[in-house]
Amino acid sequence: MRFFIFCLIWLTLIYCAAAQAGVQNQGQPTPIQLEIAAKVGISKLELTTLLDKPLYKMKPKEIGRYLAYLHEAEPDLRARISHLARKNIGQPYEIFLLGEFPYETYDDQPLFNLERSDCVVFAEHTYAMALSQSWEEFFWILQRIRYANGIIGITTRNHYTEADWNVQNAWLVADMSAQLGGNDAATYTAIIDRAAFLKNTHKVNARIAPQTINESYIPKTIVPNILAQLKAGDLVNVISKKDGEYLASHLGLVVIDVNGERRFLHSSEPSVREESFDAFISRAQTREARNKAAGKSGLQLMGFKFLRLNENAVIPPMAPQPRPSNLQSVNQPK
Repeated sequence: MRFFIFCLIWLTLIYCAAAQAGVQNQGQPTPIQLEIAAKVGISKLELTTLLDKPLYKMKPKEIGRYLAYLHEAEPDLRARISHLARKNIGQPYEIFLLGEFPYETYDDQPLFNLERSDCVVFAEHTYAMALSQSWEEFFWILQRIRYANGIIGITTRNHYTEADWNVQNAWLVADMSAQLGGNDAATYTAIIDRAAFLKNTHKVNARIAPQTINESYIPKTIVPNILAQLKAGDLVNVISKKDGEYLASHLGLVVIDVNGERRFLHSSEPSVREESFDAFISRAQTREARNKAAGKSGLQLMGFKFLRLNENAVIPPMAPQPRPSNLQSVNQPK
């Protein structure tokens, strides 16, 4: 009898988490869901299909329809981020997915990808979708997130997580690593040479002076002490060291399970997954031990940066898209 009651409670918790605010994923739509869908012109048959289908199997038109429904069904930004991120669990991983095609051909990958993701693409698409009510709005916000001032181009893309992505998207997330860590927070210095990166990776000449950055992070051993302060939808930067140099090697999102545990949801080979921070750290340590045994110098996990989501984010306007140049003279993004 006790076992039956325990199972009943467990199933109820799972159902409530999934069905909260009309965003249940599977089964027949509830009356509340149908009422919400009707407000945005979605039929019962279409809603059933959208609820059951993972995001990475949707077409752009379906994405637009689902975002219109979700924005009406779930007013809380953090809840929308968590829902959309989990609705992409299982999405195949592939690194270096996006470029500027057809706007530019230096990196001829497309400006979006729904079928696959790497860690950056996953986070960018999730945030952009959570902030949008249509496909058109999603695509616009995605470019605003991916590029300095929203100007599409290989030289204005936010290539470096700490120096570009976090800075250009300060309207959306704010680094709270030093605040969370207090006296236990660690720091590192890195030199960002965008000109060398663009030349070596994309054969683009750009006159951009090197930049020195000073960053704070939470050492991996301290993470258990601060997890309770994290909120769903916060951004995670994984800080690693390779050949003596620090870098943000990976990123993902914070989600919270029905037991209140803070978990890491991210795109990593072979597919998008949700796991505990302990599990992520353990896998990194296993990889490091394997590399050491093989005499390889791979990434060494040092800790994490945590960036707080701005729940009341106001999306800045795009700067005017300039006429394309030969990229021989490009100023450092501000």
